[in-house]
Amino acid sequence: MASTEYALSHLGALEAEAVHILREVAATAERPVLLFSGGKDSVVMLHVAAKAFWPARIPFAALHVDTGHNFDEVIDFRDRTVARLGIPLIVARVQDDIDAGRSIPDPGGSRNRLQTRTLLRAIEERNFDAVFGGARRDEEKARAKERVFSFRDEHGQWDPRKQRPELWQLYNGRHRRGEHCRVFPLSNWTELDIWQYIAAEGIALPNLYYAHRRQVVLRDGMLLAATRFVDIRDDEPFDALVRFRTVGDATCTGCVRSTADDPAAVVAEIASTRTTERGATRADDRISDTGMEDRKKEGYF
Repeated sequence: MASTEYALSHLGALEAEAVHILREVAATAERPVLLFSGGKDSVVMLHVAAKAFWPARIPFAALHVDTGHNFDEVIDFRDRTVARLGIPLIVARVQDDIDAGRSIPDPGGSRNRLQTRTLLRAIEERNFDAVFGGARRDEEKARAKERVFSFRDEHGQWDPRKQRPELWQLYNGRHRRGEHCRVFPLSNWTELDIWQYIAAEGIALPNLYYAHRRQVVLRDGMLLAATRFVDIRDDEPFDALVRFRTVGDATCTGCVRSTADDPAAVVAEIASTRTTERGATRADDRISDTGMEDRKKEGYF
């Protein structure tokens, strides 16, 4: 008697897990939302969501917490992507909180820390009870502590000692009024997994992720793009062939020298590197050894 064996590949298993998480939240949460910035992790998460609910549309909106200092190419890609998928886009602007006096920017500095207040305001105003994020455990030690369902109290804060066990992929999203869960479908993915999946699925990304020539400046051992958001002297910028491993606030997101101009070349490059993308290209993570954990306790992504 013939038998048929069914086995998932490594990427197939990761995708199936993410699909299960997305569907679990859609079935149990009243008002979920997906954080979407146009960065590679949120692009992959949105791609998996589209597959999870096909042929129906994604049953929740996308939310971008906009610092106002984003790369123009990424904002354009964000808008084109949500328009193609036909889902609502909610933009919560840090500038609105600055104008209202709720946030005070550091002159000439990054606005990333100010995203926390804006995110919590958006969650409260829209009554979101589950917020999908693209964070992965391999990115940073504070994120390595995260559960897939990350419980947040009525102040939006995270306490690693009060997170709930997750055995046999059973998730507990129960919460009282004012509380919510951050949900991370890509928790168990690595940067290499992300790029292998992008290559296998033919997923489009902002062109910043591939090697291109641009004007950069050297700051604290990191290459920053010479944009209107960065104060630079006339003699500072120089031309370099670079790409971005992660994208965010242009004032603190660095790039790396690279010749990788397609997904296959990026996969080969990532397979040989020994530095995480945040460790190599995010200046805001260098504030202190516990910078990310401190921000997460305040309600950061």
